[in-house]
Amino acid sequence: MKRILALTLSILLIFTVLVGCTPKDEGQDVGEVEENVDSVEENDVVENGVEEETGGRIILATTTSTQDSGLLDYILPIFEEETGIEVDVIAVGTGKALQMGRDGDADILLVHAKESEEEFVAEGYGKVRKDVMYNDFILVGPKEDPLNLKENSPNDILEGLKTIAKNEYTFISRGDDSGTHKKELSIWKEAQIEPAGEWYLEAGSGMGDVLKISDEKQAYTISDRATYLSMRDTLDLDIIIEGDENLFNQYGIIPVNPEKFDDEVKERINEAGAERFMDWLLSPDTQLLIGEYGIEEYGMPLFVPNAKLD
Repeated sequence: MKRILALTLSILLIFTVLVGCTPKDEGQDVGEVEENVDSVEENDVVENGVEEETGGRIILATTTSTQDSGLLDYILPIFEEETGIEVDVIAVGTGKALQMGRDGDADILLVHAKESEEEFVAEGYGKVRKDVMYNDFILVGPKEDPLNLKENSPNDILEGLKTIAKNEYTFISRGDDSGTHKKELSIWKEAQIEPAGEWYLEAGSGMGDVLKISDEKQAYTISDRATYLSMRDTLDLDIIIEGDENLFNQYGIIPVNPEKFDDEVKERINEAGAERFMDWLLSPDTQLLIGEYGIEEYGMPLFVPNAKLD
């Protein structure tokens, strides 16, 4: 009898434990629980503003001088931290950057060939073009300056190029349809010279590579000042001609116009991110950053900000 009573009590105890462990809503399956968790997490993200802070990614097609000078490495991390927008930089010549815009392969352009930029906007590929900053081009060459250009024409680039052509002294051209190459060709044209021959070498490369080639061959070349200064300590080249008004170098910013393209291309262009980057670049704080870049290391700014604030 005692054994039967003990067995009965044990069964009752096990049943009580099982009932206490059963969830109150037995009809709620695993899928519904996971859906509720996802909903809570999604709402939490929006409420905490994480979604608003993530701006995606933009493609910046730009000239090699903004990259080689170190300017982009200086300012872009600040933009990315402030906005949550990541910037993929493709540094090519201005001509190639403009072509990327025409192909819908970039969201925004930072280039330096104003006439070509204005044509790009007039064709409808760019929404607007705005000045950002400027510096200048310089003629650099061997420190001993074998043609005595620094002495005879220190501020006259036309006369300098005429002397180089007359003596058929080695000159390295970018030869890549970049802003620097376009400027160089326009100066040759103004000097009424068509450069050709063994002395005139087209590298088809960016500014940094052209400076290295010029150094190896002890040749003359036209460079933007920023790239030269950033590499000066590694080169056996001096500034030979500077200060000529023909050597002015203006940079512009252009958001690509998605309305120019079909739906497939239009969909991949980050119009909002590009406009936010342009606004940030033209803002007083960023213009101040640009104006400070280079002063500590080179004793002068590598770029002079000149955005026209609306």
